[in-house]
Amino acid sequence: MNFKLNNGVEIPDVGLGTWLIDNDKVADVIKNAVSVGYRHIDTAQAYENEEGVGIGIKSCGVDRKDIFVTSKVRAEYKDYDTAKKSIDESLKKLGLDYIDLMIIHCPQPWNEYKVSDNHYYKENREVWRALEDAYNEGKLKAIGVSNFYIDDLKNILESCKIKPMINQILTHVGQTPFETIDFCKNEGIVVEAYSPIAHGEADRIETVQVMAKKYNKSFAQICIKYCLNLGLVALPKARSIEHLRDNFDLDFEISDDDMEVLKGNKPLSDYGKADFFPVFKQSDK
Repeated sequence: MNFKLNNGVEIPDVGLGTWLIDNDKVADVIKNAVSVGYRHIDTAQAYENEEGVGIGIKSCGVDRKDIFVTSKVRAEYKDYDTAKKSIDESLKKLGLDYIDLMIIHCPQPWNEYKVSDNHYYKENREVWRALEDAYNEGKLKAIGVSNFYIDDLKNILESCKIKPMINQILTHVGQTPFETIDFCKNEGIVVEAYSPIAHGEADRIETVQVMAKKYNKSFAQICIKYCLNLGLVALPKARSIEHLRDNFDLDFEISDDDMEVLKGNKPLSDYGKADFFPVFKQSDK
């Protein structure tokens, strides 16, 4: 399934996150992912694997136009000239004529994120202007932001010529910023969930444990489906072909009641043991 951005560009609802996948290994991961069915690849300047991502895209056996590629301007780049130059460098490293989506990686440099009172409002407007110019030059098909809270988004919306099309934010069961998600949806901004499997720690979340047993699915599948049911793009990371397949095998439905449990609106205790634990016993045989 694809989501349509506010400029008409379509983005696949499940993408491959490539954070912490080495530059010399990511091409093979991408080729495996494409063979499974992925058509959306997410990288960043900070991941230092754009060259490998580009090699994977060019050697995967699928036309470039059918692969949606995202990269991100480094969080530390907070002026127009540096941001604009970095976009050209990303294009060169990727070996592509255009990038489908380019976003500001973070409203603050990483060493200040969530610990500094400086929101870099003026600086982020300059970086956004660089994205707008690259977009108007045809180098980027869509532009957006990442890790932006409502105040950060309002800062861009108040001065932009082109509205952000994406806000990529940390979202998983137990860590779902509903207020920011609702704000984005009201503004026509698609939300992408990065680390939807809780940095690989989803198996420690009680509600995910219960739902995985109930639906006879992996922890990852429950978490990714949760994000999709919220109307978000999901960006799980995987290296092995087995995990790539598992994360992409999402042909099942989570009930509305169970979604409320996963959202935290309904406690597990409301269901009672009789509803869940027979499934635990059956699936453990």
